[in-house]
Amino acid sequence: MWYFTAPQVVFGEDALSKLAELSGKSAFIVTDKIINGLGLIDKVKEHLAQAGMHCQVFDEVEPDPSLQTVKKGIALMQQYKPDWVVAVGGGSVMDAAKAMRVEYERPDIKADEINPFITDLGLGKKCKIACVPTTSGTGAEVTFAVVLTDTADQRKLSLINREIVPDIAIVDPVCAASMPPGITSNTGMDALTHAVEGFTCNWKNDFTDGLCLKAIQLVFQYLPKAVKDGKDMEAREKMANAATIAGIGFVNSLAALAHAMGHSLGGVFHTPHGRAVGLFLPYTIEFMGDAREEQWADIVRFLGIDIPKGKKASAVLAQAIRGLAKEINEPTSLKELGIPQDKLNAAMPKLMDNVQADGSLIVSARVPNEEETVKLFNYAYEGKSIDF
Repeated sequence: MWYFTAPQVVFGEDALSKLAELSGKSAFIVTDKIINGLGLIDKVKEHLAQAGMHCQVFDEVEPDPSLQTVKKGIALMQQYKPDWVVAVGGGSVMDAAKAMRVEYERPDIKADEINPFITDLGLGKKCKIACVPTTSGTGAEVTFAVVLTDTADQRKLSLINREIVPDIAIVDPVCAASMPPGITSNTGMDALTHAVEGFTCNWKNDFTDGLCLKAIQLVFQYLPKAVKDGKDMEAREKMANAATIAGIGFVNSLAALAHAMGHSLGGVFHTPHGRAVGLFLPYTIEFMGDAREEQWADIVRFLGIDIPKGKKASAVLAQAIRGLAKEINEPTSLKELGIPQDKLNAAMPKLMDNVQADGSLIVSARVPNEEETVKLFNYAYEGKSIDF
């Protein structure tokens, strides 16, 4: 038995106006200082005012949000007692907001205790949550996963429970139009990684396969256009849709090794999540190899790419992804990312431990042992194709 869980999705230009239709007395807006300074929060407040809501803004969410930041937000929520949490931002903001909402409604469950085995959370009795993404990659607006950072232990916590899925996802491409090229590219690689891993992990299923394939196609077609011209609203809309579609797809089948390695790298070197998982994706495809050859071939064919006689689909797909990354100026090796070899070597025990402890490995089609994990990092540092 398995499940398919997704929130209501409102999408397209002017989707933000959906906020004016919400029912409640007060809203707690979770965002970051950059978004708050761009004027978007003023628009959000205007729509919420039309719905008759008073608002309080919490704009202290940082990239890779910490448990400490979440606790600070919860303390304010307990004073303000909102009917709605409205998350406006990228994955970090939405993950922090989802965690805040859980502990606000259930003070007996701390944010870092969220897990799939807790049943009947009873969320929605005190408040609901709407997510408004300002990037096109994480899919956090439709997932029931939360990634927080334990700064003391230098690791990322991947927390999941179906009941924490947002009530509404508002996917308005205008909200992502101000993204600079670098954030557009690395969040786009995040969406691609979600879709590829969602289509090829051990828990892939009929309900998610089509979503993941469509998201892959959209990313390949529109991500270069969105990076080249941020005012190309067709590309912005297609990438916004791709990120949300990939989010629904992968959260109902789950991610795999590229996410385990990306989480590990991000926890130690603070590499942006999308950049990290996107960098590792082609290496993990090569590592999986024959274990998912049929699925690699499906993706390649869906993209309209020929598989030369005698060549593996995994190699063709890995090459295509590296080509996409280069086209949008994303690094394809840890050396290119700027991590010094000596620092990588010094951090290797921690990197390896993080990977081995990551929940994403549970559904990976091939799981590396400790020696293979070290080799994967070293090959990714040099930019060498995987041959083991």
